[in-house]
Amino acid sequence: MNTSCAIEMRGITKRFGQVVANDSIDLSIKRGEILSLLGENGSGKTTLMNMLAGIYQPDEGEILQDGLPIAIRSPKDAYDHGIGMIHQHYKLVDVFTAAQNIVLGLNDQKLDLKSINAKVKAICDKYSFVIDPAMKIYDMSVSQKQTVEIVKVLYRGADILILDEPTAVLTPQETDKLFAVLHNMKADGKAVIIITHKLNEVMEISDEVAVLRKGKYIGTVKTSETDPQALTDMMVGHAVVLNIDRPKFEKPVPRLKVQGLTCIDHEGITKLDGVSFTANGGEILGVAGIAGSGQKELLESISGLYPVKEGSVSFIGGDGKAKELVGMTPMQIRKTGVGMAFVPEDRLGMGLVGSMGMTGNMMLRSWRKGKGIFLNKKSPEDLAKKIWDELEVVTPSTSFPVRRMSGGNVQKVLVGREIASQPKILMTAYPVRGLDINTSYTIYNLLTEQKMNGVAVLFVGEDLDVLLELCDRILVLCGGKVSGIVDARSATKEEIGFMMTTLGGKENA
Repeated sequence: MNTSCAIEMRGITKRFGQVVANDSIDLSIKRGEILSLLGENGSGKTTLMNMLAGIYQPDEGEILQDGLPIAIRSPKDAYDHGIGMIHQHYKLVDVFTAAQNIVLGLNDQKLDLKSINAKVKAICDKYSFVIDPAMKIYDMSVSQKQTVEIVKVLYRGADILILDEPTAVLTPQETDKLFAVLHNMKADGKAVIIITHKLNEVMEISDEVAVLRKGKYIGTVKTSETDPQALTDMMVGHAVVLNIDRPKFEKPVPRLKVQGLTCIDHEGITKLDGVSFTANGGEILGVAGIAGSGQKELLESISGLYPVKEGSVSFIGGDGKAKELVGMTPMQIRKTGVGMAFVPEDRLGMGLVGSMGMTGNMMLRSWRKGKGIFLNKKSPEDLAKKIWDELEVVTPSTSFPVRRMSGGNVQKVLVGREIASQPKILMTAYPVRGLDINTSYTIYNLLTEQKMNGVAVLFVGEDLDVLLELCDRILVLCGGKVSGIVDARSATKEEIGFMMTTLGGKENA
């Protein structure tokens, strides 16, 4: 296998104002190998790769290809050097077909549909992709869209591929298929770089692991000579306990009862079909499903953000009496004193105001005193500073606009604010997406703390290992229907993965 050095980055420094995102980093990428790039949020991983992809240019340092200096001033320059990046948020046009997206932006006037489809088929056959060039993007699953992005990069001749969080929204079965494709690319001599936070996947897929910490290069190790604990210590700079504590709440009580919940979107498509379950105070109820199975609509309909066609959503108070929430707006629900907090999937679209800083976004909530990690004693500014400190939000000040923060830091602000409201029901959609492992475990501990305070926690997650370790029960959605509810202490990843794609499971917990 050819494992010669494909790219060298020497003394790469990138500044944004007074913030040094990358500080004199040296990194080499070899052909015929898979390199995982690890680091906490704000460590500079994506910034470094964006310079390889031509999105940013370094302030200092040089990039060499096959030992010769090269200049990458644009994504086109990157493609000319055989470098392509598949971003976490896909850059596809929904109304176009796969083939149209793959050639979008190319200036070759000789391209025609027949030749495009033939070339796409040749790439798919070579690396074991499954894709229909004529399928519209809006009809595709998340994994199919990812396939289009990868084929688009290969179509342009890339032999150095960068994937940013490629398994973030894939099922275990889809992840296995992706890894099989990456192994085929490796065997073909491609250099593959994966930015990820999932250490189990790092150990499974990569040959080497490079670690960044606070913008500095810490080192590169062979995957066969390390383990998750050692990698975590390198990322954080000190020992981190990688176990999720799952204490048992002695007397869980029903707090939220959903019966026959059915929701239909504006196009007449059924998003939720007769969903029923009970969430208990003193438990974490996980919600699993492939992307688009109704997770988003479920939380939004409970919180009053999505219209309900049929069914009931009841809050059960301490006196055992049920209060119907269907038909209420989020503001009306809040005024009833139900005490519902929601960390949505769309952080800036629905969760926070991007033009505001932390303090301004704290003011969007009404606070009351009480026990908890985030005790608001004086003002939203005090609360913002406490969240900033407790969750280590990387930003110049609490007035810094959240839209200019990294995705991970935005998530910290949102999670911290919602927990600070001291809810009775806490709903979270992918609360650790894009967060480094240290902060992820902080969030897991905060959710467990809420559970032990008697809060009913709904946790929509994409990492089945975390769902099985953190939650008490897991509700599995498949096509908007409940495929089953399982005991997280006894269920397996394979069982849940099957339920995510096949209806017919039954409630057994």
